[in-house]
Amino acid sequence: QVQLVESGGGLVQPGGSLRLSCATSGVSFSVYDMGWYRQAPGKQRELVAGITSVGTTNYKDFVKGRFTISRDNGKNTVFLQMNSLNPEDTAVYYCRARLWKTEYWGQGTQVTVSS
Repeated sequence: QVQLVESGGGLVQPGGSLRLSCATSGVSFSVYDMGWYRQAPGKQRELVAGITSVGTTNYKDFVKGRFTISRDNGKNTVFLQMNSLNPEDTAVYYCRARLWKTEYWGQGTQVTVSS
């Protein structure tokens, strides 16, 4: 059974930081491309950052310089370090595992940036 479990979300003040984790099981994690997405209320889900199986990263412009995606193949986990958070970053954050046409999603973790 494939599972992706996100954690690390919560309430943070503007300018603060959070580190999200997505622990996977039931997949050969090291061969999957991984991604973090987010969905704010009333908006479509959007890509935030991705990391390929070989460690190549990409970021959407709105998080460049603030967020860092990384992976630990030994722990079957992908991370998203989020710094300099602002209220526009408030959303449910999801991780996705993708290998060719196969993909799996986690259940999401809420991030709220508010004073």
